[in-house]
Amino acid sequence: MTESARPGLGQLTRRAAVGGLALGLAGAAPATRPRRVVSLNPCLDVILFHVAERRQIAALTHYARDPEASTLADRALDIPITYETAEEVVALRPDLVLMSHHSAVATRNALSRLGIPQAMFDVPQTVAASLAQIRQVAQQLGQPARGEAVVARIQAALAAAAPPPGAPKLSAIVYQPNGFAAGAGTLTDEMLRRTGFENVAARYGLGRWGNIGLEQIIADPPQVLLAGQAAAGAPTWADRVLSHPALDRISGVMHRQAFPQRLLYCGGPVLIETAQALARARRNVLGTA
Repeated sequence: MTESARPGLGQLTRRAAVGGLALGLAGAAPATRPRRVVSLNPCLDVILFHVAERRQIAALTHYARDPEASTLADRALDIPITYETAEEVVALRPDLVLMSHHSAVATRNALSRLGIPQAMFDVPQTVAASLAQIRQVAQQLGQPARGEAVVARIQAALAAAAPPPGAPKLSAIVYQPNGFAAGAGTLTDEMLRRTGFENVAARYGLGRWGNIGLEQIIADPPQVLLAGQAAAGAPTWADRVLSHPALDRISGVMHRQAFPQRLLYCGGPVLIETAQALARARRNVLGTA
């Protein structure tokens, strides 16, 4: 695949965000533990990395090395990557390929013709569905115990990030480049609610996913604007929004908090860092340690 043909970060965001709800899975768990597993989806990259034994991982996607797109960027440098082409995958001689309905169709079809085992997943939109997906991947990998350990870590992180009973909720939106935001019924929405926020995207006319203009926010600001933050030191859209002079006029009403873009795309083990980041933002706003 050429550089121009490779999907960009924005494309990844929208494809992941508006994916299906179901935890689709092609095929039953393998009779023997797979030895060479390839992931063709950035969210499955993270589950594979945390659930599999290192020697089981044949390759992750190229997003795994992108600090803007993945929580694995500083830990997966020694793991091979692909750009989802059939040629790359076949050369790796996998005995299992993890993929989503957003993985390259040509690659999926080619692997099917060659009889290479595949496990197909959709994008979970709830915490419960995300935990179920971890268990399903772990079953495919022959690593149920490791899967349960990851689930337990996520549940502990969610419990630690939950506000005290009766604590007031802070109105907020998670604001991505070009004003792309998550509404009700999304995983982002649930994570906001679990960590003491009220997702108010609906008051700007947003359904599940869509765009909110900066002028709308200025006219009716939430208490907290969680703007995407890319790699440290990079001049980003988020940096410009967070320092936009028009927002200074409402600084007494709305608090601006940075929220890493790499936490916006996936559930699974990423939920640990998402919960921690949202809890930290809430503490910052409330001025608590």
